[in-house]
Amino acid sequence: MSQQQAINRRIVLGARPQGVPTPLDFRLEETQVPAPGEGQVLLRTLYLSLDPYMRGRMSEAPSYAPPLELDEVMVGGTVGRVVASRNSNFHEGDLVLGNSGWQDYTLSDGRDLTPLGEMARPSYALSVLGMPGFTAWHGLLKIGEPKPGETVVVAAASGAVGAVVGQIAKLKGARVVGIAGGRTKCRYVSEELGFDACIDRRDPQFAVKLTAACPDGIDVYFENVGGEVLDAVLPLLNVGARMPICGFIAHYNERELSPGPNRMPSLLSALLSKRVRAQGFIIHDHYADEFAAFSRDMGGWVTEGKVKLREDIVDGLDKAPDAFIGLLKGENFGKVVVRVAE
Repeated sequence: MSQQQAINRRIVLGARPQGVPTPLDFRLEETQVPAPGEGQVLLRTLYLSLDPYMRGRMSEAPSYAPPLELDEVMVGGTVGRVVASRNSNFHEGDLVLGNSGWQDYTLSDGRDLTPLGEMARPSYALSVLGMPGFTAWHGLLKIGEPKPGETVVVAAASGAVGAVVGQIAKLKGARVVGIAGGRTKCRYVSEELGFDACIDRRDPQFAVKLTAACPDGIDVYFENVGGEVLDAVLPLLNVGARMPICGFIAHYNERELSPGPNRMPSLLSALLSKRVRAQGFIIHDHYADEFAAFSRDMGGWVTEGKVKLREDIVDGLDKAPDAFIGLLKGENFGKVVVRVAE
């Protein structure tokens, strides 16, 4: 079948979620595969990255990026092959990193594409060697600034960002305590990734066990969860602690303030009395200045086996909505990547 006759499946935003997303918020459509115009390339999506930030793009609430419009293709980083090119910088068969979103095919003028050459694991360009790895590298090293012997605590420690944060912290000589959901994930974090300890956030004695695992307090807390995890961390922060903030997935689905005590007084009190430096960051702000340095560091660590990452591979574009919903619930185990095509 020619490309003009082939079908492009795409998943669009069908409705704005009212709290936790459901499959009804997505819609699978079929359209004709477009032909590239002058200066364009046609890309076949091989791998699609699923990441928590996508939940914010589904909402109309003000954020650092504009919301998706209804009926717009869901956004997402991708690894794809050039299947047709009218752009002299790219040739048929090239493997590239791009932003095709949740669809089989897309057109690009090449400005948003990064050539990858040939990679043994192309999906790594969406994980440890891509945006999640860069998020970990920048947040920990540029904001957390761990020193040898300090205690670093990492939330969502088995996930795409947290797993890398902890391994980098170990390379820098810190003592690392992870937090994860469930015994299996905690065992992986401690035994496979080499964290000094990992505490199950679902344990009824979570706060007590976290305190026991951090006898010298916490010098760096890498925040990407919020909620009760943050509640347990705050009293343990040392004077001069640093808190890189890259997300708060526990609250992404909330439509109003969560029930329970007002956390603001305890948060502000800890920041003030402990002289804590808490800094949020959006990783896309730092690509121009820092991505090359990150690539040198992480490429070397991965090649030498000093940093590794578990991938949670989902087969089939049609499985993306359920996989994304599961990601927001913490049901994934590692970096979620959809294998759209071989």
